[in-house]
Amino acid sequence: MVRLESGIRQYHRCYNPSYYLLVLCSSTMLTLPNVTWLDIYLAGVGAYLVKQVFTKKNPAPYPPGRPGWPLIGNILDIPHVQPWLTFAEWGKKYGDISHIEVLGQHIMVLNSINTTVQMLDKKSSIYSDRPVFPMACELAGWKDFLALLPYGEHLRWHRKNFHHVIGNRAVKDFHELEEIENHQSLKRILVKPEELLEHIRQYGCSSLDWLNLEFFYSTAGAIILRISHGYEVQEKNDPFVELADRALDRFSRSTAPGAWMVDIIPSLAKVPEWFPGAGFKRLAREWKQTVEEMVSAPYQFVKDQRAAGIAPKSFASSLLEGRTLSAEEDHISKWSSAALYAGGSDTTVSSIYSFFLAMTLFPDVQKKAQAEIDAVVGPDRLPSFADRDSLPYIEALAKEVHRWHAVVPTSVPRRVTEDDIHDGYYIPKGTMIIANIWFMLNDPRTYPNPSEFNPERFLANDGKEPERDPRTIAFGSGRRLCAGLHLADASVWISTVMSLAVFDISKVVENGVEIIPKFDPMSGTISHLRPFKCSIKPRSAKAAGLIQQDVNY
Repeated sequence: MVRLESGIRQYHRCYNPSYYLLVLCSSTMLTLPNVTWLDIYLAGVGAYLVKQVFTKKNPAPYPPGRPGWPLIGNILDIPHVQPWLTFAEWGKKYGDISHIEVLGQHIMVLNSINTTVQMLDKKSSIYSDRPVFPMACELAGWKDFLALLPYGEHLRWHRKNFHHVIGNRAVKDFHELEEIENHQSLKRILVKPEELLEHIRQYGCSSLDWLNLEFFYSTAGAIILRISHGYEVQEKNDPFVELADRALDRFSRSTAPGAWMVDIIPSLAKVPEWFPGAGFKRLAREWKQTVEEMVSAPYQFVKDQRAAGIAPKSFASSLLEGRTLSAEEDHISKWSSAALYAGGSDTTVSSIYSFFLAMTLFPDVQKKAQAEIDAVVGPDRLPSFADRDSLPYIEALAKEVHRWHAVVPTSVPRRVTEDDIHDGYYIPKGTMIIANIWFMLNDPRTYPNPSEFNPERFLANDGKEPERDPRTIAFGSGRRLCAGLHLADASVWISTVMSLAVFDISKVVENGVEIIPKFDPMSGTISHLRPFKCSIKPRSAKAAGLIQQDVNY
């Protein structure tokens, strides 16, 4: 812990662009005799001028964007805190595609649904690759993770695994399991409702705009572990749940846009750990150990269960069933299972937590939803997936959960594999593409009054067409569409409807004063809301009885 905190304290110093340029120049002066700062500056200017002379003329202009400095480009413009807000400002100023360049790396930010569809969907053959993330992949151990794989055969193998086990039709095989686990969650909340908030604890230092999230128990974690590896979690301090939480926190931080200078200057990955400013390498080494354990331990659990003849149905056991895998196939199956286990738990937790905040802030929405549940389901049983088609307002509410809080606000960047000209702008091969999903879900041209939690925007009323389904944006696009989207959508829906059926969620009153929580998303590839207070009480004695009854499905 001391070593981790030491590394964290260095964060801003280590990853301040000016500091890194100083380190680079200093290291150059240490290795070359009689080199001065003036020599380095003149050499840089010379290299820049030579590049300008010999670089072929572009067939079209780059998209507009912030002007950069010679040599370093826009390195000082890269946002580190809630980058989606800065990207949105660029969109307002420069248009749907904005361009920056950092040390020769072209970066395009998309702030339009239409542009994203035209590029990432309709030209998916050249817009589906991933850039190399030295921090996350080379150093922190995520190179085989589905979300970061380059476009190619291995990616297609992973997606085939997902489609086979949890595709649109196959995911129904796990509906009963989700209902059982959510019922168990209702029991825990009934006994200790304050523990909804205690699932999230704060660590770290005040100089950083992130919190280390550790979920001692989460319904999403329980569900996803049962589905991914057939593992039934412990009530408290479950080792696999805690392992996934730690690993996903590292994933979110190691892939955050602009957070690590090594992603901009890959050669920094070769700097030894003892070198001044190389604290990122010590952090990455510790993170990699967590990742390797998170991937291997649950998968070995499944193998042990299968050897004993007691393995329940799960994603991993389905991939192992009835065949002998080669070493390569076994490796891909292990990482496919880890992708479901890790990615599914963290993103779903974020969505469900935002649902509780929305119900706290928008009580009228809660009342409408509960009225529909009462009319369709009645007071004598809990809702189930069989009721889904009969609950249009709940369906719209679940959609609004996906829209209101963008769990992955800036997407995982893409890499262009061929030169392209789009809308008259030149997109060179190797360009990094970042889709600003947060803005697309909060664009007032698509979603009027976007800060308002309003499920009715997705219902046809008085001849008005429903607004665009946010799931077509929130889960990505093209050939990198989230492979687990059907499971994630089902998990959010069942948690939403079962919670509303039995609980009233409201603001906390302390010393006679009503506490109004804030909607405050944190930075990171996966964005969580900061902890907030709310009151959770059973709607009636009968509702409490439904919660307490034995699970019988």
